[in-house]
Amino acid sequence: MPRVPSPAAVHIGGRIRGARESSTMTQDDLASRSGIDSSNIRAYESGRAMPSIHTLLRIAVAMRTPIDYFLTDLTLEMFPANASDGRRRTA
Repeated sequence: MPRVPSPAAVHIGGRIRGARESSTMTQDDLASRSGIDSSNIRAYESGRAMPSIHTLLRIAVAMRTPIDYFLTDLTLEMFPANASDGRRRTA
């Protein structure tokens, strides 16, 4: 069954792609500068994968972009309903 990207991953991926293209950097350039494999960069930009905070920080540093740029306009509703939020649920 194909994996459906979450709206949050698509949003962050779009922000990564936008910042990268604005800086005229290729995916390979970003991969080299951040130390992240270019296949992962492609997966993040397409929304197929969600970068960890550590990875997002590496991307931000490589692009000299504040990390909050990638999180701007992100909402809880963009995350899957079954995603863990770290809280215990009570009946």
